[in-house]
Amino acid sequence: MTEDRQVFVGGMNTVVRVGDTVRRERGPWSDRVAALLRHLEDVGFRQAPRYFGAEGGTDVLEFLPGEVGNYPLTSAARSTTALISAAKLLREYHDATADLVLPGGWMIPDQEPAEVICHGDFAPYNCVLRGEEVVGLIDFDTAHPGPRLHDLGYAVYRFAPLTHPANEDGFGSIAEQAARAKLFCAAYGLTDPSGRAAVLESAADRLRDLVQLMRTQAAAGHEGFAGHVADGHDRLYLRDLAYLEANAAALAR
Repeated sequence: MTEDRQVFVGGMNTVVRVGDTVRRERGPWSDRVAALLRHLEDVGFRQAPRYFGAEGGTDVLEFLPGEVGNYPLTSAARSTTALISAAKLLREYHDATADLVLPGGWMIPDQEPAEVICHGDFAPYNCVLRGEEVVGLIDFDTAHPGPRLHDLGYAVYRFAPLTHPANEDGFGSIAEQAARAKLFCAAYGLTDPSGRAAVLESAADRLRDLVQLMRTQAAAGHEGFAGHVADGHDRLYLRDLAYLEANAAALAR
C-alpha cells in the first residue's frame, strides 16, 4: 500500500506530510526547536507536534489533524470562537515555556526580558483548527526567548486584524478591529488598559522587525524571504504599520 503523501507550500520551507508525520528541512536552529518541542511534550502541552528525530537533513514531526488558517481566511478562522481559543492557546503555550532556559542558537536573536520562549509567528496560518476551535500550534522555526508581549503584539495584529483596508488579508472597521483586539487580550488574561496599550506598541515594533528580518534574510540569499520581498510583502507590512500608527488613538480607545 502506498503511504499517504502531501506537499505543503506557501511558507518559508517545503513541508511534506507522510502518513501521520511531517518532514521539514533542518536549519541551524533546528536543535533548539527540537529541545523546545520535547519540553512541551514533557510538560503535557499536547497542542504542538511531537518531535520524532532527524533523518539526514530532515526533521520528522507529528502531523496535527485539522485545518490550518491559511489566507484567505475562512469564516471559521475569522470567528470569535477562533479568536478566543487562539488567545487561550497562546497563553497556555507561554506558561508551558516560562521555566525553559534555552539561550542562543535560534533564527531570531534572544529578546529581553526572556520571560518565555516566544513562538515568533503566532498567526492563523500557524494555528490548527477543528471547526471554529483553535486546537494546535505549528511551525516553530522563528521561536526564541523573549517577552510575552513580543508574541502578543503580532498575534493581535494577525487576529484582530490590525490591517490597512487595502490589505486583502484583513477585515473589519477600526471599531471592530479594536473590539477584537481587546477580546484577544482579555482571553489571554491581559485586562488592564496600560497592558493593552503596550500590545499595540509591540504590534508596531513587530512589523518594523519583520520588515528588517525579511529584507536582511532576502539579501543573504534566503529563497523564502527573497520571494516574499519580490511579492511586495515588506511594503504591505509597512502600509499596515502606517495604518496602525495613524489609528493608534482610536484603537486604544
